[in-house]
Amino acid sequence: MSNKQQAPIEHLVEIMATLRDPENGCPWDLKQSFATIVPHTLEEAYEVADAIEQQNWDDVREELGDLLFQVIFYSQLGKEQGLFDFDDVVSGINEKLTRRHPHVFGEAEFADEAAINANWEAEKAKEREAKGEDISILANIPKAMPALTRADKIQKRCAKHGFDWDSIGPVVDKVREEIDEVMDEVIQVSPEQHKIEEEVGDLLFAAVNLSRHLKVKPELALQRANRKFERRFREVEKSVLEQGKRLDDCSLEMLDQEWEKVKKQEG
Repeated sequence: MSNKQQAPIEHLVEIMATLRDPENGCPWDLKQSFATIVPHTLEEAYEVADAIEQQNWDDVREELGDLLFQVIFYSQLGKEQGLFDFDDVVSGINEKLTRRHPHVFGEAEFADEAAINANWEAEKAKEREAKGEDISILANIPKAMPALTRADKIQKRCAKHGFDWDSIGPVVDKVREEIDEVMDEVIQVSPEQHKIEEEVGDLLFAAVNLSRHLKVKPELALQRANRKFERRFREVEKSVLEQGKRLDDCSLEMLDQEWEKVKKQEG
């Protein structure tokens, strides 16, 4: 079958196989392994998210292609090692989605979205049990996930089983309590860095809990805060340079004044 008659996905699979050809393939592609590709996969996923955030739909299309290529790459490695191939990957997700949506592809009925989510989690638990895996409700939360996102996911799992406050008051109190505990460690005569780190970690976990109760995605909120800070700081830099100065020449008071000017201009 010629390339013109092939479906685009079949052509992509063929391209990947050619890149990994032992005799004529690309040296970079040939030396890759499952482990070495992981950082590229994470980077591509973030680039998809960034393009969506910017609503640059041409970039979204392109970045999704790059992310899809990661799946094809893993599938080629799996095929070479006799583990699985791309068809196995697609068949697996087809079966999983059909089984986990009995209200769509079967005759099951659920009262509301909460019941649908409960069924989804129950199906996942059955899958883990059938494989002899950890059956804890906290099982299968990726350890490589960004810490804020993972904290949010851990808390949501626990909340689904009743381990959660039902009002915002205690959540806010917990954040304040954790701030006090951080400072209690800081003001010790001989503060221990590992204890300070532990308390800061507890504070961040509590802040994620507050975000969750306010229906704010903590990772997204922090990303936007990062961008806001960067945008404002670049304006401060620009203003300082226009005055013929360097940042190092300015006092904190001067820089803070410039910062407040930028904030007012944005407002």
